[in-house]
This record gives sequence, C-alpha cells and structure tokens, in this order.
Amino acid sequence: MEDSDQPLHVCHVHKSSIIFSRLQSFLHILAVLFLFYYRASFFLKNDTETRGITSSLPWFLLFLSELFLFLIWLLDQALRWRPVSRSVFPERLPEDDKLPAIDVFVFTADPEREPTLQVMNTVISAMALDYPPDKLHVYLSDDGGSAVTLKGMREAWKFAKWWIPFCRRFKIQNRCPNAYFSSLADDDSHSGSFDEFTREQEKLKERYQVFKESIKGIKETFVDTSSFTGKDHQSVIEVIQGNPIDNTEQEEIAMLPQLAYVSREKRPSHPHHFKAGAFNVLLRVSGVISNSPYILALDCDMYCNDPTSARQAMCFHLDPKISSSLAFVQFPQRFHNISRNDIYDSQLRLTYSLRWQGMDGLDGPVLSGTGFFIKRVSLYGNYVQEGADPMELKRYFGSSNEFIKSLFNQKKPNTAKIRDSSNTLLQESKFLASCTYGSETKWGQDIGFLHYSVAEDYLTGFTLQSKGWTSVYLSSSTPQFLGSGVTNLNDLLTQGIRWSSGLVEVGISKFCPFVYGPSKMSFLEKMSYGYLSLFPLYFLPLWCFATVPQLCLLSGIPMYPEASNSFFIVFLFIFASSFVQFSYEVFITGGSLRSVINELRLWMIKSITSHLYGSLDAFMKRIGMREASFLPTNKVDDDETVELYRNGKFDFRTSAMFLVPLVVIVILNTVSLIVGITRAILVGNLDKMFLQVLLSIYILAISYPIIEGMVIRKDKGRIPTSITISSAAYSMIIVFLIGLGFLVY
Repeated sequence: MEDSDQPLHVCHVHKSSIIFSRLQSFLHILAVLFLFYYRASFFLKNDTETRGITSSLPWFLLFLSELFLFLIWLLDQALRWRPVSRSVFPERLPEDDKLPAIDVFVFTADPEREPTLQVMNTVISAMALDYPPDKLHVYLSDDGGSAVTLKGMREAWKFAKWWIPFCRRFKIQNRCPNAYFSSLADDDSHSGSFDEFTREQEKLKERYQVFKESIKGIKETFVDTSSFTGKDHQSVIEVIQGNPIDNTEQEEIAMLPQLAYVSREKRPSHPHHFKAGAFNVLLRVSGVISNSPYILALDCDMYCNDPTSARQAMCFHLDPKISSSLAFVQFPQRFHNISRNDIYDSQLRLTYSLRWQGMDGLDGPVLSGTGFFIKRVSLYGNYVQEGADPMELKRYFGSSNEFIKSLFNQKKPNTAKIRDSSNTLLQESKFLASCTYGSETKWGQDIGFLHYSVAEDYLTGFTLQSKGWTSVYLSSSTPQFLGSGVTNLNDLLTQGIRWSSGLVEVGISKFCPFVYGPSKMSFLEKMSYGYLSLFPLYFLPLWCFATVPQLCLLSGIPMYPEASNSFFIVFLFIFASSFVQFSYEVFITGGSLRSVINELRLWMIKSITSHLYGSLDAFMKRIGMREASFLPTNKVDDDETVELYRNGKFDFRTSAMFLVPLVVIVILNTVSLIVGITRAILVGNLDKMFLQVLLSIYILAISYPIIEGMVIRKDKGRIPTSITISSAAYSMIIVFLIGLGFLVY
C-alpha cells in the first residue's frame, strides 16, 4: 500500500435526496391521515341518506386497499432514509503478492436456454480479471450435467491461453471476447506499438472465430449416448488443463487461473434445492481444492465488464475498520442489451440505482444473486471456532475429513496435485458433490446458502445481517458486470412470478424480518427487508383500485369526495405526491418522462399478473399444496422479439394467464368510463363521480400498449382476438355478479 493513512474507499451521503425524501414523506403521511379520517367518518355517520346511496362493501374494500398500500409504501421509505454512494482507490491496495485469493463461481443450468458460447464468454472474462492469476480460481457449476458444456469448457481453456496474455500485455479493458470483438471501434484501450497490437488483435479475432465454430460444432455433432439427464446424473468434476508442448507453453499455462468444471450429482429421489444447492456444492468442492477466503458469484450471462472489479471489492474487504464484520460487497446488475426506450424496465432502475444505495446507508444492501464478493467464513455460521471439536464439526459440515481440515486452513493445496483426475483430492470433491452429502447436517439451514426459498440470495443475505454481518454496495459509471436483460413480456412475467413467490414465501414464514430473531439488524434495515419480502402483495390494492371504483362508476355509486368537497384536494395531493416522488427518483437516476411512464406501466402490469400469481404460489407452498420449482430465464433472443423490443412494441406472445387479466382491466375501465360518464351527465352528478372518471382515464392511458395490441396492431406480437373475446366475457361476468353485489351490500 502506497500510504497506509490514505483510505481505500470513501462514502458520500446524498444530502439533497435525504431532504427531499423526508419532507415528501412527512407531507404524504399527513395527507394520508386526512384520507383515513375521511374514510373512517363514513362508518361513524348515522346519516341514513348518505349511507343509503353508497354501498358499504366497496367503501370498506377501498379503505382496506388504501391502508394496505400505505403500509407497504411506509416500509419502502426506509430504503430512502439515508442513501449513500461510494468511491474506491484500488491503486492503494497492497502489492499483488499480499492480496488474498478469490474463487469465482459461475452458474449455469440449461444449455438450451443459456447458450454455451455465452456461458464460455463469462468464464473467460472471469479468468481474465486484473488479479494475480495464481490467486484466481474459476469454477463452473453445470446443473444440467451437459457434456456439451464440459466440452465447451475445454475449448474455452484453449482460447484463454491466447486471450488472457493478450489482454494483460495490451491492458485491454473489455475482457469478454464476444463483447470486445463486437465493439472493436469503441475499444482503443491498449498499450504497446500500434502495428504490433493490430497484428495480435487480428490473430486473436481469427482464433475467436475458430473458437465460436468449435462451440457451434460441439452442439451440432454431439450425440448423447449416456444415461445422463439434467435431473438424474452422477457428479462430474474436472480441472481443465492443457497438454503443454514445451517449457514455454508450460510457463504460459502456469500464468492462467485454475479452471474447474463441476456438475453435482442429482437424483429424482433427492431434493437438489436449485441454485442454493449448486452454490453449496461449489462451496464445499472449492474448499478442498483452492479454499480461497473470498468468493465472486456470477450468473452465466453476467460477464466481467470491468477487469478491476476484484481489486475494487478488496478495497472494502481489506479495510481493517470494516473487514471483521463485512460479509459481502454487492455490485449492481447492469445489462448490455437494454434499449433506450426500456419498455420492460429490464434494468430495474430504482432497485439498483436507488434502493440498494438506501440500504447501503443503513446496514448494507441485499445479496442480489450475482455480482457479489462474499467472505467464505461468513457462510460457515458460527461453528468454526478455535479449538472446535472435529467430530462436532462433522455433525454440522458433513463427514469429509478434507473439508473439515479446510475450515481452519486458508492456504490452498498444491494445484499440481489436483490436475490428476484420479487423485484422492478429486475423488473427495466428487464425494462432496454427491446428492446425499448435505443430509443430516446444517448445510442449507445455517451453513452456506439457505434452502428454504427460491429467493435464496435474499434469504441468505438477510440471515447474515441478522447475525451482525454487514455489506456494502459499489456502483460506478463503468459497470463492473454486464448481463442479458429480458426483452419480451413472457420472460419478464415468468421471472417475476419466481421472484415474487420466493420473496413472499420468506415474508410469511419464520424468516419474516419483523419476527425473525434474535437480530442484530437496525429497525430501518428490518423495514427495508420487510418491504422487499412483501412488495409483491401490491397486487391486492391494485386489483381493488382497477375494479371496485369502476364497478361503482357503472352503478352510479360515488366512492370519492365530490369536486367541491375539501377532501377532494386530499386525494389529488396524495396522487400528485406519489407521482412527483416517483418521477424525481427516475430523473435523478438518469431516466426521462418516458421512463416514468414505462416504469409505472410495468409496475401495474407486474402487480396485476406476476405478483398475483407469485404470491398465490407462495401461499400454496406454505400450506403444502405446491412444491418449489425453478425455471431459468431464457437467454436466447429471437430476432423478431428483439426487433419488437427495439421498436418499443410489446411482444404479447405469452400465456393467456398473463394476457386475460390485463385485457379484462382495460375492457372493464373502458365500459365503466363510457357508461359512467353518460349516466353522470344524464343524472347531473358528474362532480360526485369525477375522481372515479379520472381514475379510469389514468388506467386506460397507462394501458395504451395493451389497447394498441388489442385493436390496432396486426403483427405477430399483437394480442390474439380469442383473448380479447374471452376477456370481454369475463368482464361481463364481473360486472353482473360483483357489480350487482355492490348494489346489495
């Protein structure tokens, strides 16, 4: 370190955002209290004339929805209490020989949905990190057990022998081969003679084409003659290695990070616990092979875009002021395929540009599944103590003697030994990757990633922070990692169901942030975690707001104060306050007015569909009516889908379970608006129905792409006519059954 007195990182508090957020929250809460007074006064009145023209049931439903919406909003404010950002100074780190070792875990599960070439690019970019190669070890977890992926790893190793020295020699910044060769004109970050660089670059470009063709050829010519399936196969572990021709090539190989392929044993009779199970297998296998004190976890599509990310993370992990309690450093998920008009909000702007900064100002951000550097020992619970009884440790960690030894030994074994696939250490690794190893132990319960939910990252991070561990968040103008964002509605909503189900499953369990304990977490951090586990329940108030006032508008039942009433201003203020807060946050994170509209629309669409189904799935699993399931997000982009996305057109080629609710809402609001306005004009009570009319207009305006897909568009991505017809029938049923019920009650 150049100067031990100089900090490795600094923290910046966003004072202007804090002032705005707290002032807005205070005014919003005051307005909501007036709203609750207005609603409650309805039930306290004895004015039979007033009660006679207004149904109690819809009034009560709206009151509950407004209360529920306010409570979730209140939890969300904890994420805005103290937002911070951080800067790092990796040039102040110790010399390379004093840096700790890092194991990189890359996860893939399905070669059909996660293209092998894309996975190999992520692996190579991880191998090419700007970090001492002898302290970098890359593991690929292949949960599909695909021979195509294993052969792809061998080809990736061959190409890496050329690619990594090239990147180091010329100090290339973009070290993902596919990304680099796709944008050569933009990357002039290199050193050395220009002619020499150009020659080497052309050679590498040719070799990359050969590499691509070899990956393509593996898939086209591969014939599976084994009995392996993705859910039924034995463990396969291979340390990828070349056969050096001479001493020079031997030296080149020695300068490459270790690369290992791991496919754990899977049997239909044994639960495999999805990504949490795969992570725990890598944690054990790497423990007896490299046993690095820090781990970088990456999804297979999330390549290393900034080669200095490891050094940036070490600026926190090596800071003696925070290192002892720091569990992980979380980087944001950024995506390389996002269009300027991000109609699906694939970048999750407010999550990674606002909420995680807010949690960073408390006890730290959520563990976000990918792009984090975590301390290995933090995942071992409180069981690894000096003088611990080895037999007791075997009860917690399993019966592997080699793994028990690794708990107290942060020095990696001799890499040369493990290159022989028949040696004892590699056989021990296969034992650690067996489907029965974690049975009757603490794996998945208090050690490693927790098995309880498919939202294993959220749950594991939450329990770590409950034990007193902290985390930090680092986001910079150059994304440290880049992945593939969703570019079609089907994948977006399918992914949303999985996330919603996992989060709500935690929120209604013993791990609920408000009851889990004992906890060393601050109350505001608990509120933040509480919001994240319960926000999918937004579907309850949104379904109510999208249907109940509209049905009452059809029946001529006023649900809001008339325009001349002073409480009319209260409702308008609450809407304006929420809209201003949301717009401000989008603007300060680089968005535009179009972004505001897109993200509001997606909030509504996801709440009506994926949050609804995900929450129901969580409740059904809770009562034992369903088992947990997991489907990886599709990483294969269809040309027609991509074209629609780039043109800002929704691709409605998805399941009817997603389309019908959206179309029903549109039809119901359209009919209620037309009939309601006509009735109000004829009766002369438009002022009493004014807010309900405005609400329907707002919902229809936000839903324009759905209307366009129903009646205007003729391309393949439109909403099928059959969906529109069936949705119209459902709408009529709702109007006659529920609407009449409101008149009665």
